[in-house]
Amino acid sequence: MYYAGLDAGSTYLKAALIKDNEVIATGVENSGISNNENATNLINMLCEKARIKIDDLGCIMSTGYSRRSLDIAKDNVSEITAHAFGVQLTSPEGIKPGLIIDIGGQDSKVICLNNDGLVKNFVMNDKCAAGTGKFIEVIAQILDTTIDKVGPLSKESLSPCDINSTCVVFAQTEVISLIARKKKREDILAGMHQSMAKRIGKMGRKFEYDSDIVMTGGGAKNSGLVEAFEDELMTDVFVANHPQFNGAIGAAVYSRYMANKGL
Repeated sequence: MYYAGLDAGSTYLKAALIKDNEVIATGVENSGISNNENATNLINMLCEKARIKIDDLGCIMSTGYSRRSLDIAKDNVSEITAHAFGVQLTSPEGIKPGLIIDIGGQDSKVICLNNDGLVKNFVMNDKCAAGTGKFIEVIAQILDTTIDKVGPLSKESLSPCDINSTCVVFAQTEVISLIARKKKREDILAGMHQSMAKRIGKMGRKFEYDSDIVMTGGGAKNSGLVEAFEDELMTDVFVANHPQFNGAIGAAVYSRYMANKGL
């Protein structure tokens, strides 16, 4: 049986199709005023990829910022729960997640899981763009580079800059000041990653866990940021498969879970 999940974020609408313990297909659209239409188009696209019909889906579940507005979904689930169920499928082989670090476009989350993989506790930063994908995007633009180059560039740094501002507006000013002082781009980027890792790592230290750390969200594709978290937390940080689709995958896994319970 196939199951589908939709993750309706503030910037992107993502979709995932699963069968058994395999991700069959994923898709993404920009969020907008036509989210319902975009959601239907995404589900149709996933079904075409799998060569099935919508009627073959066991359930469609939504999550994310606009999860309650998607008419095509049978039900919805919170982002926190969706991410917890998502890593059941996306964690690298042999990894048991005890802590999830999710770096999204507009917020960042740290989710602590119990031994059964269910949510034990969580903390979320959604009040300021600092520590999010948007923060990285803004700094990348100032430094005249692109998101995909930020990670590799930062790893060339030999002397990371200190970036102390916890507000993205003040951090921008701080970065402009560093440029004026002729600091190297790679050192500024490495300093940005260290600042994010310190800020979010502090959130994670609130929890007790005895298994692995798995990173999700678009930020997980930034190798420099992953390394900064490893240095800050002094342990390995594993990147989920399909990290930016973990929420949508989790919604699909949750829909299967609910269906198996007869709910």
